[in-house]
Formats: sequence, C-alpha cells, structure tokens
Amino acid sequence: MRDPNSLFLRMLHEVRRVAIIGAGPAGVATAKHLVAERHFQAIDVFEQQASTGGVWNYTPYAPSDELSIPQTNPHQPLEEPRWEQSDDVDQTSSRPVFVTPMYDRLESNIPHFLMKHSDDPSLEDQPLFAGHESVLQYLNRYADDVRHLIKFRTQVYDVRREDDEGEGKWLVCTKDLVSNRVTEKIYDAVAVASGHHYVPMVPDILGIRDWNKAYPNAIAHSKYYRTPDSFRDKKVIVVGNSASGLDIATQISTVCRHPLLNSKRSEAPEFQRTASWKKEMPEIAEFLPPSKLRRAVRFSDGQVEPDVDAIVFCTGYYYSFPFLSSLRPPVVASGERVEHLYKHLFHIDHPTLTFVGLPCKIIPFRTCEGQAAVIARVWSGRLGVPSKAEMKAWEAQRINERGAGKKFHELGNLEDFRYHNELVVWALQAKSKEDDKIPPKWSQHDALIRKNIPRIKKAYADRGDARHEVRSVEQLGITLHE
Repeated sequence: MRDPNSLFLRMLHEVRRVAIIGAGPAGVATAKHLVAERHFQAIDVFEQQASTGGVWNYTPYAPSDELSIPQTNPHQPLEEPRWEQSDDVDQTSSRPVFVTPMYDRLESNIPHFLMKHSDDPSLEDQPLFAGHESVLQYLNRYADDVRHLIKFRTQVYDVRREDDEGEGKWLVCTKDLVSNRVTEKIYDAVAVASGHHYVPMVPDILGIRDWNKAYPNAIAHSKYYRTPDSFRDKKVIVVGNSASGLDIATQISTVCRHPLLNSKRSEAPEFQRTASWKKEMPEIAEFLPPSKLRRAVRFSDGQVEPDVDAIVFCTGYYYSFPFLSSLRPPVVASGERVEHLYKHLFHIDHPTLTFVGLPCKIIPFRTCEGQAAVIARVWSGRLGVPSKAEMKAWEAQRINERGAGKKFHELGNLEDFRYHNELVVWALQAKSKEDDKIPPKWSQHDALIRKNIPRIKKAYADRGDARHEVRSVEQLGITLHE
C-alpha cells in the first residue's frame, strides 16, 4: 500500500522559501526552528510594529473611539497604525504603533519557570510573576539571533494561492509602512503568527446600542484598559472572569465604589469568589432604555442595577486574518475559531499554510515551540502529515467533542500540556540529525505547578509590594505533593 504521506513529502522537499507573519513569541520561535533545520534558502519574517515582542508591546494610549458597540463582526480591515517619534539608531523619524491589550500594571499569570522559552532561562531572574516590561525585554533578547530575518514596519496585506492547479505556491503582498512601498514575493510556505488580540468581542445584548448612544464612553473593552484611575468613585460592572477580567476587576476595585459587580458565565476561582470588594452577578440580559430607568441593566436572574457609571467587557477577541480574505473556503467564518485546520496548526487542504499560537488557555511560549518544531520538520521533508482524510476526521472529532465555537481552540485543564507533549513526540519521529532543536516535554511536576497556579498567584499577590522579591514557589511557603 502506498504511504499516504509520500506525495506530500516529495512536494515538501521543494519548500525552500518561507514567509512568517509576525515577530512576536510565535513568529520568533518558528523562525528559530526553521533556521535550525539548515534547509531553507530564505526565511522572511514580516512585522508591522517597529520591534519584536508582539502583544507584549505596550501602547500607553488606547483610543476607545475605535471600538464599535456591539462588536460581533470578525471581518475587519487591516489595522491602521498611529505614528510616534522614534529614537532608533536607523534614523527613521517615526514608527508605526498598533494598540495592544497590554495595561500599566499587568503581571504575568504564569510562573516564570513555566512561562519562559525552553532554551532561554533568563526570565527566571525576574519576580515569580514577571511584569510586562520585563517580559518584553526578555522577548527582545530572545529574538536577537533571528533579528536579521525580520522586516520591521512591514504590513502583510494579502496572501493568496499563486497556482491552485500546480505547485500551489503563495503570493505574499507587503507594504513598507514608512515608505508605502508595496512588494510582492512568491513563497513555498507561509506561517501565520500574527496573534489573535486584534478584534475585540462585545456581544449584541438587547438594548446595548441605544444605551451606548445615551451614555457614550460608558462601555469599554479590556483591549483599551490601561489604568484604574478613570473609574474612581464610580459604580462599575466588569463582564467576564478570565485571567485578564479578574486582574482588571481587582485593579479597578482599588478606586471604584464597592461592591464592584462582576458579571460572568462560569465560576471564578474560589479565592476570587470570597473577595469582599465584589459581588458576583449572572450575565447581563438587557440594557434598559433610558426612558425606563437611568443607566440601568437587567441581569439574567431578573435583578436590575441602576446608576451604572462604567462597564468593561473582558470578553475576549475574534480570530481575524484580513490578509487571507481570498482563501476559499475561508479560514474564518464566525471568528470564534479558525477552520479547516489539523491539530490547531496545519491547513488541511494546503499544509504549506500553518497557524502558530492559535490555542488559548495555554502556556504560550512553550506551546509555540512545540508547534514550530513540527512545522520545521514537515516543511524540510523530514516528517510527514497524515492523509487529508485523517486530518479532516480530526477536525470533525474535535467539533463533536468541543463544538464549532470558541471552545474548539481552548486547551485548559492541562490539555495544553498533553498537546505540547504530543507535538514533541510527533517531531521526534523525524529522522534525527546533528544539533537537532527540540523542546522538552512537560513533566509531572510541571503539571502539578500548572494545576496550582491560582493558589500560587493568590499567595504571591497577598505579599503586596514584597511580592517583587519572590523568585520561587518555595519562598511563598507552599508545599505541593505529587
């Protein structure tokens, strides 16, 4: 019987020129693993910002007028940059700036020894839960050995199949954001590593449009949150209890009227449910008309809350890739997941198109390393992928188990550890070579830490300002048993 991978393997021997979209943690990890193969003739990394770091780049201003209320359409145009003066040594007078969800006092919600890249332990020099400035510095250093591959201030505006009937190469169209020069180049493969914190999700709740018109700027999304100062002495509702939602609610609670109302679908961690400064509420069912009651909302259990000054939606983001709009069938429909993918990674019809870093509720840096290790080996011809039928069957099974919505890419409850370890096993099936680059598997002890992160984070936060001196779990007096 013919090996179902054989045709694909023969084709992949022709993959020599690769484009990577994005120079954040996912793009840099991908570049490093491709370089380690010593197979590819050209590896071009396109980054629209002026530096590496991706979502960890901080933008001090956050123009909330960019937000539509509600926001339920993932099919948004490419983001337009704002410009600020640059002090770069390359003498470029200004640089493009794109709004990220990074806020002033953000600290990682992952201990540094789990968060770090497997081949660079230097993040462990920082506090146990590193601040965003330290993480950005770490990522900038990590990118140094592939920096020469990165084309900064360059936006990818279109990626399309060059020849659907033939070899199926990719035409990648880019624009230099400083000079406005447009370039078109042909690549054998494309890795999309542009992140998924671009298009905010604000649900279309009954009455929200009229309420927003009556009380402009009262509704916001966490993407545009920076400090709690504007919420001083106000009645505030925070919608959502993800990691960012809980952190933002905690920050706002230091200045707002108590209790802060936390509207959510699922249970918060136990230590958060007992917080004296907040009151847990169900989902908002309706924004009441101003003619009925002033600045009021009704919750799904019938409770009505009047005189609400501010509402912050911490409800996540849509997947959105406007530069792939010509691809058929489209990879984005509802925006809650990316379609036609195998293992959250390879496009089933075109495995020379991959997406790095899509899953959520993960330890991101190491997950991207595992994905990059597999991509590099497949594209260099050392490793195969299953048949198209098998890949479609995996997607169908995933939909059957998790649904076709946003839970499709969620890898909580240690599923991200299992996923990463499966990627490592897959990568190790490749024919070995000298100086092979492969991330380690997660260990049982790593998994034990992962399960106890909420407990560890609470003990860390309880130290107040002294927490910045804590470098290990042991310093918190926590003992974990296998």
